[in-house]
Amino acid sequence: MSDSAYHLDTLGWRLRAIVGEENVLESEPMSEHTTFRIGGPADFYVVPDDPEEVGDVVAACREEDAPYFVLGCGSDLLVSDDGFRGVVIALADGLTNVSVNGEEMTCQAGVTLKEASEMACELGLSGLEFACGIPGSVGGACFMNAGAYGGCTSDVLESVRALMPDGSVQSIDVDDLAMGYRKSRVKDEGLVVLSATFKLHEGKPEDIRARMDDFTRRREEKQPLELASAGSTFKRPEGFFAGKLITDAGLKGYQVGDAAVSKKHAGFVVNLGHATAADVRAVIAHVQDEVDRQFGVRLEPEVRFLGEEPGEKGPAPRA
Repeated sequence: MSDSAYHLDTLGWRLRAIVGEENVLESEPMSEHTTFRIGGPADFYVVPDDPEEVGDVVAACREEDAPYFVLGCGSDLLVSDDGFRGVVIALADGLTNVSVNGEEMTCQAGVTLKEASEMACELGLSGLEFACGIPGSVGGACFMNAGAYGGCTSDVLESVRALMPDGSVQSIDVDDLAMGYRKSRVKDEGLVVLSATFKLHEGKPEDIRARMDDFTRRREEKQPLELASAGSTFKRPEGFFAGKLITDAGLKGYQVGDAAVSKKHAGFVVNLGHATAADVRAVIAHVQDEVDRQFGVRLEPEVRFLGEEPGEKGPAPRA
């Protein structure tokens, strides 16, 4: 827990007053909430039920000077073995409403991309097929402009409703979100996506399903889905493919503890069973150094890091 017990007591009381006793967990292991299955405890794990509660929780954290992190599905996240000294605000457990108006689908931030793509398919709405196998949330997709198989979030996103740094809620058109490869204004400015509206188009459900099934088959054939991971570990370097560079560097299967470069797809660092965050960081650092040494390319992690590791200083990030 943090240094000030009184501070924690005060913050805990405020959080429970906002979201209810049952929606505030103390010392919650983050290994239970990330696809890596790694991570120590967060001081508080909070589940808001609606956008207003999200705003109130963020305001309370700021007023109490408590670090906070907005969590979706935890699919691109490595949490420190020591955990996170602050508040994790979990949207995927609470903000899950979906509404449809013609060819527009509006999803709250906690809706998973799989759920959104499945619902669109059932309704005969095309455009989200690329997202069917991405293990993230709608909010996370807007944060990093998630994409796969030639499609990305910005292709079909119309607008978002977001909590701004000043506490206001604004509707922002996609053209004003500065979305690029794994980046967005949401990420750069610390906005909190509350919901997103996608502009889709009519299609035959059987054709949409066929495309989704094809993407799923290709993903299952090429990616180590049978092991815990955070998806692609590194961003695609300009002019190269991370997986090929790592393979050419002879690093497939490189292992520290129970963390390893996947033998199936070198772009993935996987948890073989009991990997620690320190193990994963060691593998990532070695891969970066070795690829840089051999090819002069410095790979940049796509995985986000939460919490401090030994020897690090500074506050934990706010999302």
